[in-house]
Amino acid sequence: MEQEKEFKAKERYTGTVLKTTLQGALVDIGSQKPAFIHISQAVKNDDPKKQINSINEVLEVGQKLDFWVKRVRKDRIELTMKEPLALEWREIKPDMTVKGKVVRLETFGAFVEIGAERPGLIHISELAHSYVRTPGEVVREGDEVEAKVLEVNRRKKQIKLSIKALQVLPENLQMPEPPASKKQQEEEEPKEPDLTAMEIALRSAMEKSEGSQKEAAAKKSRKKQGSTSEQDEILSRTLENKVGEES
Repeated sequence: MEQEKEFKAKERYTGTVLKTTLQGALVDIGSQKPAFIHISQAVKNDDPKKQINSINEVLEVGQKLDFWVKRVRKDRIELTMKEPLALEWREIKPDMTVKGKVVRLETFGAFVEIGAERPGLIHISELAHSYVRTPGEVVREGDEVEAKVLEVNRRKKQIKLSIKALQVLPENLQMPEPPASKKQQEEEEPKEPDLTAMEIALRSAMEKSEGSQKEAAAKKSRKKQGSTSEQDEILSRTLENKVGEES
């Protein structure tokens, strides 16, 4: 007895439509198991996004078309007319290596088509170990690149990639000097050394002591001024009384 051929998801086959039903169509792709395509997986060649109300709008008995294996079950093979993605979200994992084509450049990085639902992004800081001013210095649209997956966020539909993560860090790598004005400013502005816990506590105590001394001096000054004003007032009244007596 001839051994059954092993069918796998995403494989492409040319099949012949055997029968149509309200839910879909039975297709011969050379398997012993029945191969069935549901109406939701059928598409029109002229308008893939158009809704299909009847499988007969797309398929008819005896017609030969290309189909992809969507899923292999124990009792049947499920087909689709929608070309599957090379990488499904569940298949994309951090640290895996992917290949793709640069499809768009932005000031902040490069977008790479890796066969997923969305292109992956290589941030400008992940293009090379050395300093990169613009992504165009490293890659161009149409370039085939290999990158490492850093992060996958299915909810936000984001895939973060890195080229430099697959490269060996060059020896004696020197980063570019900062602009002269910025460097000069950094040199002119003295940096306060990091303080230990003991030094911080001592500084705090000294600041509190200085504050108390200043407050005490201010109170003494106000008291002295008040006393002087009171003495001046007494002296003034005494002089007035004396002049009145002499008169």
